[in-house]
Amino acid sequence: MSESEGVSIDYAEVLRRIPHRYPFLLVDRAEDYRANESIVGIKNVTANEPFFQGHFPNNPVMPGVLLVEAMGQSGALLMSKTLDADVSDRTIMFMAVDGARFRRPVRPGDVLRLNVHVTKHRGDLFKFRGEAYVDGKMAAECEFAAMVVDNPKPEGAGA
Repeated sequence: MSESEGVSIDYAEVLRRIPHRYPFLLVDRAEDYRANESIVGIKNVTANEPFFQGHFPNNPVMPGVLLVEAMGQSGALLMSKTLDADVSDRTIMFMAVDGARFRRPVRPGDVLRLNVHVTKHRGDLFKFRGEAYVDGKMAAECEFAAMVVDNPKPEGAGA
């Protein structure tokens, strides 16, 4: 691998790095991971996605909020790997979403490329710029922030 290439992340590592699961896992794998810098999440959009049943049955379109979520999950994957976060007792949570714009519909059969770049990083807080592309054309964009937080302790658990 040359210095200009980032690291790939397969499906098994995605499952180890973020807690999302079907039907809400919106990243299949990632390419070009660069610690503290950027990642390209990949989502293969299939006709059997549960949201297509109602959005919209005769004109299936991936909901825009799920495009934002997919960018957020890509950012969480970057954070988890960069910080080597233990996701068994910590969760990466959205803190803010700004400037979301939706440029074109995403449909069954599309492959989403979720380009996420770190714009600021301080401790467990990251700010990002995300852009979602299909066939080289922008489908959505936004800026967002996420933070690593401790999971609540179960009742009766020790301090």
